[in-house]
Amino acid sequence: MTETTVTGRVDPSARHRLPYTVEPSRYALHLTPDLDAATFTGEVHIEVHVHETVEEIVLHAAELTVAGAWLDPGGGDRQALAARLDEDSERLVLTPEAPLTRGPAVISIEFAGVLNDKLHGFYRSAFTDDDGITHTIATTQFEATDARRAFPCFDEPDRKAVFSVTLDVPEGLAAYSNGPEVHDAPLAQGGRRVRFGDTIPMSTYLVAFVVGPLVATDPVEVRGTRVRIVHVPGKAGLTAFALEAAGHALEFFEDWFGIDYPAEKLDLVAIPDFAFGAMENLGCVTFREAVLLVDPAQASRLELERVADVISHEIAHMWFGDLVTMRWWNGIWLNEAFATLMELLCVDHFRPEWQRWVSFGIERDTAMATDGLHTTRPVEYPVGPPEEAQGMFDVLTYQKGAGVLRMLERYLGADRFRDGVRRYLEAHRFGNTETADLWDAIEETSGEPVRQIMDSWIFQGGFPLVTVGGSEETDQSPDTTVVLSQRPFSYADADGASAIGSVWTVPIIARAIDGEEARLLLGPEPQPLRLGDEGGDGIVVNARGSGYYRVRYAPRLHRTLAARLDALDQLERFNLLGDTWAVVVGQQADPADFLLLAEALGHDDDPDIWALVTGALSLFDRAVDDNTREMVSSYTRALLAPVLARLGWEVRPGEGPRTATLQAQLIAALGTVGRDPDVRAAAHRRYDATRRGEMTLDPDLTSAILAAVAASGGIDDYEDFLDHYRRPTTPQEEMRYLYALAGFTDPALAARTFALARTEVRTQNAPFVIQLLIANRDAGPPTWGRVKEHWDELVARIPANILPRMLGGVTSLCRDPRLADDIRAFVQAHPLAIGQRTVDQTLERLAINVSFSTALRDTAGPVLSAGLLRLETS
Repeated sequence: MTETTVTGRVDPSARHRLPYTVEPSRYALHLTPDLDAATFTGEVHIEVHVHETVEEIVLHAAELTVAGAWLDPGGGDRQALAARLDEDSERLVLTPEAPLTRGPAVISIEFAGVLNDKLHGFYRSAFTDDDGITHTIATTQFEATDARRAFPCFDEPDRKAVFSVTLDVPEGLAAYSNGPEVHDAPLAQGGRRVRFGDTIPMSTYLVAFVVGPLVATDPVEVRGTRVRIVHVPGKAGLTAFALEAAGHALEFFEDWFGIDYPAEKLDLVAIPDFAFGAMENLGCVTFREAVLLVDPAQASRLELERVADVISHEIAHMWFGDLVTMRWWNGIWLNEAFATLMELLCVDHFRPEWQRWVSFGIERDTAMATDGLHTTRPVEYPVGPPEEAQGMFDVLTYQKGAGVLRMLERYLGADRFRDGVRRYLEAHRFGNTETADLWDAIEETSGEPVRQIMDSWIFQGGFPLVTVGGSEETDQSPDTTVVLSQRPFSYADADGASAIGSVWTVPIIARAIDGEEARLLLGPEPQPLRLGDEGGDGIVVNARGSGYYRVRYAPRLHRTLAARLDALDQLERFNLLGDTWAVVVGQQADPADFLLLAEALGHDDDPDIWALVTGALSLFDRAVDDNTREMVSSYTRALLAPVLARLGWEVRPGEGPRTATLQAQLIAALGTVGRDPDVRAAAHRRYDATRRGEMTLDPDLTSAILAAVAASGGIDDYEDFLDHYRRPTTPQEEMRYLYALAGFTDPALAARTFALARTEVRTQNAPFVIQLLIANRDAGPPTWGRVKEHWDELVARIPANILPRMLGGVTSLCRDPRLADDIRAFVQAHPLAIGQRTVDQTLERLAINVSFSTALRDTAGPVLSAGLLRLETS
């Protein structure tokens, strides 16, 4: 549906929008949480402007009770307001004694609510201390539309206002909010009243307040901004890295945006129960513990990278999202995609040795795997009721969005792109925007047709397959020219409607393999391209690897590049393998084409390129029947064991930080898919030695060793894993052992892990444990049966916005078409309230994998046999 606009705004007559007749400018919010009773009371005074005579005021409220309401009009007498709550529409209608006329006014409301356990709104989190005592925290998560569950408000992103928050805090507890603490006084009945300073004008979904037995680090000054890490007691030793990453991010973004940090302080708050990774509340950012609190001496590089990523992402939002905000939820993708782009730029600057743009290749490839489905979606689409925006918090928003922005930035050049962003932020600070406002600003600074380019990527789903073919050899067109053309990429023909688009304006960067570079915009018509003396044989399309499209070379050109992998940079090699694997899965190429490339990697030590290979082998393992499985294992051993033998199990002095990541990938793949007895035995020896206190596992290798142990482990290993999960020394250790529990293949142990996910495991982690159990080749089918049996219980327990993740593992259950049919029938009969599009994409991916598995029945054996022969004779 197309939204009608009035003076640039969504039509206020739309049922899902509040009328613009009354608009807020400032909230004075006073809350008193009772953590023992899991309730809260409050009052809010909202300064508003009445634009025209009205007979009622409409704002949002949900799961609240209203004790009273009144209005103080400018220059008039106080009026009582009759209050009517409509739970279905989540609206509070206030009716004055007489119609209100134009002018300023103050609306006051007394209310009460429940601290829920659903990880949204004003909710309760809990942790158990070292003495076994459980403590409660009251905290918030308001995006997208849950501020209304904490206080009555105009809960729409373009109703920006200043917020002043006051909290009555029980004795011995701490309180945090968006602004700095400006007043703290004891209460006669015990406890304290804490008042926080006014915020900048901002949207309701960015308001935050946290009350609980928490402590904060001493503040660190970063260019005048006080930065703290807030955490449960006993975890101060896990805060130094976060402070370092946050300090770097603040300086980096102030320089990059050319605008000072827009709040007075920055608290990063670790919450034990948190549905998302983090939330960009202005000045009071909330996080899962595992992506904020970390000990670098006990963490892998990937775990540290994840912490730096999330911190940088959320701090980037302080400018792009908080200072300047989308007008309505159709624009939320730009907030998240841009913050993802900025996170990558920032972390690449913070730790260049991590090569963050190379590792982003895996994330972008994951987005393209979804975007090649007919059930994909445009990055931006019309959003009516706000719940329709929940489907935007997915890989297409974050990774595709960032990938498309990176493609534009590389095509325009970093300086021209940044200048356009600065122009946009300066023009719209404290305001709300549409996506086109950004394109127009970048177009003005770059002189390029930015809106034309980006509209073709944002308003249609999918992406193109750019084909690179040789010209026919003639006197006028010798065989030194290639012809570029495009067509939509998909894994299979559409069975019904398709959201994949038709034609894109493709920013192409190409280079001769030994030098010259060219840039062009590829449209619907084929375009010739000639570069260098070697002609087509030496041309790399998607040079430097930043384009969000796949490339398919004519066979001769493909063979040339395969023979010269060492002349390609890391992302170019990654893309060549990734693009080849995509057409193999779509049965548009022979699996041998991919295996030949994998075998040619030789001494390539890039972990992200090998991650593509191990991921492909994992799908082979799940797709083939039991008779062929040993051949997959043999091929895996023949391909990967020599690489591990060359690198060893120990981190050697002078090796880069990414080498250990590759060692871990090889150990995990050989210990699971490869079923390598030597690797499994070595993993068990190392793990047993740690049990005896004789050694400590290298953090970079720990998860891989746990995976190898679990794949061949028994009850004693399981009990030890479970004990580590229950008594971790760091949040990362807790997650390593929890997820490793899903790797045991013994049916009884898998059943125990499922029971843990239903009961003991925090609800924020439970769906991911079940996802891993379903993806377990041996435990998957019985786990699916348990999911069906306990469906209603799981839906009631797990937060609705992450429930679709639980079903992601079914794409691995592709060997048995009858089981796939059962999954499809059950899921279609049990639609989810949130994230159904993600579920539909999961079912389409399952169908593609089933088709791939069927095709492998006749071809896998010969293809793998030929590969083994090549590896044995090389």
